Amino acid sequence: MKPVGILGGTFNPVHYGHLRIAEELADALALDEVRLMPANLPPLRDAPDVPGAVRLHMVRLAIAGNARLQADDREVSKTSLCYTVDTLATLRDELGADCPLVLLIGADAFARLHRWHRWSELFALTHFAVAERGGHPSIVDAPLDPLLARELAARRVDDPAQLRASPAGAIYLAPTSVLQISATRIRALVSRGASARYLLPQPVLDYIHEQGLYGPPEQRLRETSPA
Repeated sequence: MKPVGILGGTFNPVHYGHLRIAEELADALALDEVRLMPANLPPLRDAPDVPGAVRLHMVRLAIAGNARLQADDREVSKTSLCYTVDTLATLRDELGADCPLVLLIGADAFARLHRWHRWSELFALTHFAVAERGGHPSIVDAPLDPLLARELAARRVDDPAQLRASPAGAIYLAPTSVLQISATRIRALVSRGASARYLLPQPVLDYIHEQGLYGPPEQRLRETSPA
């Protein structure tokens, strides 16, 4: 079975950095699909001020026409904290025990994996593809938590084909393009009326302007569902 990729985050808003990582890793790992999953209530950061349904709608606008990228609503529909271990368990129930799952994750996020809820259980549910940026130090040289460093040393594989040989448990360090784009910067640009063009898909940017997202507080979207 071809692996299924999962890319989570707040996507507030989704931008070309997210999309390029999904596209590059889908090619590099021969993924059958990549599911982009906006989180409603992320455990380790403040809840976004834009409703989950709206952020999901922006993801759908961004990936329209790319059949390999899919928007997944299982986390935005939750009213409790979105723990990755629970999300992956629901995917296992849906896709079966034998389907290889690959969690696509940035190197900075992987370095904090030991802070995630029941993090050691994740290796029984998924592989990890850690997106490393060219010109930046590798995660293997980072000062990791000792338990996480031990897992990385034991589970690291150098051939992405090994992710297709089992359902879960491996860690692959994946070189990816450097796109210095952040959702924080996009929100700041929009809030002061500056151009965010070419940082995210134009349909998403048009929707942001149409709905008054990220502007001054008195202009921001107040609905709980997309227009």
